[in-house]
Amino acid sequence: MLNYFTMNQLLLFMKKNYKIILLVGLLSLSFVAFRAFEKEENDPEKDKILLELLTYVLERGHYSPKQIDDAYSEKVYEDYLEAMDPFKRFFLQEDVQKMDAYKFQLDDMFFNKDLTFFQMSYDIYLKRMEEGQKFYREVLAKPFDFKVDETFSNDYENMPYAKNNKELKQRWENQIKYSVLSNVVDKEKEEKTKKEKDASYEAKSFASIEKEARESALKTLDEYFNFIKEMNRNDWFGMYLNALSSQFDPHTNYMAPEDKDRFDTSISGKFEGIGARLQKKNEYTEISELISGGPAWRSKQLEAGDIILKVAQGAEEPVDVVGMRLDNIVKKIKGKKGTEVRLTVKKVDGNIQVISIIRDEVETEETFAKSGVIDRNGMKYGVIYLPKFYIDFENKENRDAAKDVAIEVEKLKKENIQGLIFDVRDNGGGSLKTVVDITGLFIDQGPVVQIQHAGGRKEVLKDSDSRIQWDGPLVVLVNGFSASASEILAAAIQDYKRGIVLGSKQTYGKGTVQNVIDLNQFVRKSSLGDLGAIKLTSQKFYRINGGSTQLEGVKSDVVLPDRFSYIDIGERDMKNAMEWTKIDAAPFKVWDKIPNYDFVIKQSKARVDNNSYFQLIQEQAQWIKSRRDQTTFSLHMDAYKNDLAQNEEMNKKFKQLSEYKSNYSFLPVSADKPQMDQDEIFKEKRNRWLEDLAKDIYIEEAIYVLDDLQTKPNKGLVKQGTIKSK
Repeated sequence: MLNYFTMNQLLLFMKKNYKIILLVGLLSLSFVAFRAFEKEENDPEKDKILLELLTYVLERGHYSPKQIDDAYSEKVYEDYLEAMDPFKRFFLQEDVQKMDAYKFQLDDMFFNKDLTFFQMSYDIYLKRMEEGQKFYREVLAKPFDFKVDETFSNDYENMPYAKNNKELKQRWENQIKYSVLSNVVDKEKEEKTKKEKDASYEAKSFASIEKEARESALKTLDEYFNFIKEMNRNDWFGMYLNALSSQFDPHTNYMAPEDKDRFDTSISGKFEGIGARLQKKNEYTEISELISGGPAWRSKQLEAGDIILKVAQGAEEPVDVVGMRLDNIVKKIKGKKGTEVRLTVKKVDGNIQVISIIRDEVETEETFAKSGVIDRNGMKYGVIYLPKFYIDFENKENRDAAKDVAIEVEKLKKENIQGLIFDVRDNGGGSLKTVVDITGLFIDQGPVVQIQHAGGRKEVLKDSDSRIQWDGPLVVLVNGFSASASEILAAAIQDYKRGIVLGSKQTYGKGTVQNVIDLNQFVRKSSLGDLGAIKLTSQKFYRINGGSTQLEGVKSDVVLPDRFSYIDIGERDMKNAMEWTKIDAAPFKVWDKIPNYDFVIKQSKARVDNNSYFQLIQEQAQWIKSRRDQTTFSLHMDAYKNDLAQNEEMNKKFKQLSEYKSNYSFLPVSADKPQMDQDEIFKEKRNRWLEDLAKDIYIEEAIYVLDDLQTKPNKGLVKQGTIKSK
């Protein structure tokens, strides 16, 4: 199934990649993007049933069940604490000492449906959260002195919990001071630039700038704590359930009802509603974007920036949604196709309007496959981008990735392309069925992937259709975030030698299959409400050559340097990842229509080695690795500015990477032009994608490979692609 991140995994990902976030200037004081929730009644009976169901499903359904013992209990305990307080900004040592008493008892409590530890940890957290809010308000109430030699550390993994409130407040102060310092320096630059442009401009004083930076930090932290306060006990209990389930492997997770809904939407690419994306702004909910083609977009009454004040179902009384959690507002607005929803909105110009919209099926266009044409000096190539291997499990007649890719291939064939680039970079996976069907578009009938079930039973999934929809030159583009089904596709193309795999040193390394199990099917008592689901690892998949993609991923035929070349990102960097294993190969016949296969790879490697842009990307990756390893930062303004100046010098050096542009034309396929003429949003998104492709050096190398796939081997090396840096 799709590689789906839970709240728990998101927290840990942010923690592990904190140094990268600092580098790109995304450090903010809202440490974790928690969802906003309304308060709900505490229901211990429901919690106990969830524990019982979790035990039942994990022990009987998981591919490789764990021994639930004291060792398991210790890991659950550690992961749960880390998920609750990843930056060690809330718990004190005395809190941890109290909770330590349960470190080796959680396995027994799991079986006995005992909620004592969870309730205690939850109560402690609520108390410390209230204290934390006082800390930052006290810290931000007075100006900072940036001439003191102090430091800020983000080495949270090795950092002990604070001994007392004084030490904890100091941590808050150092974190906040670092963020304010960064903001002050940025604002000083802005003032200097304004003065240079207009000599009459009266620049703000340092005191004024520093005050503005603190006010900005206060606003950010207030919003963060408002989100936390709106989280209810069920949300924290879901985090506890995930600490219990993720010990089996990182992709086995409890999914609350809201998470299950989002998962279903992401895997199908469609839902029923009005077609608007919402975002929280303090107590208000704002429309951030209208989905092209959806009912809200078609009605032309709503626009980005409108504030939703009330929601009514048809002729019913409207419900005030100011201050309501975002998920509940979404629930009220979504609904069955053909039904009416009335929104009371505050328009961008301040007017209050009641807008009626009839719900309909909404397709999230950016989820679906799309194609374009590359004109290289009269030679035409096609590119297909597939963001997910989507499918509608409830209605197989609806669109899915395999059907759509087949359509895009036909569109490109009508353009008389001579080669095809299939781009699955950042594609986190999806349906096994769709990846088998898509691979079948490029090969004769034969095996695509092997599945091993719990107990060792093996199954080979095959393409049984001898028809080959595209038998011309093929390049598959991958990166370190190409996962699961993307890896199945890349591995099959590589094993058959059907095309050339270009990209990162290796793909993500997720070689497991998940099934979503609805927990409501096990319970008759409807008064409990929706119990959610468990995403459970039930199988492992293997390449047709017998190797696993687990941990190791798919190693590219030609490695293209990227910014994360020296950083472990993927399954190998996740806790409790399952091991790499190997099984027997499935019988298959290698594609014999690329006589210069090895030569093409050799050519590409030589080009990459001699390409000064790729050399610069490699240097950037090494620099990012060195910066990521830094854990201590100065809070003295002069030292901070010196460090910043060094970073800016390096950024100037790497700036030309963002200015890169190929000399080729990237055009929409003719079949898409009628829709582009009728739909400005669709047209804008499609043109933006094509413009980005023109600036993509990885696409350009793929073009050169397509060139080589159509030539015979010779002794010389192609000289194209040896672009010199400025």
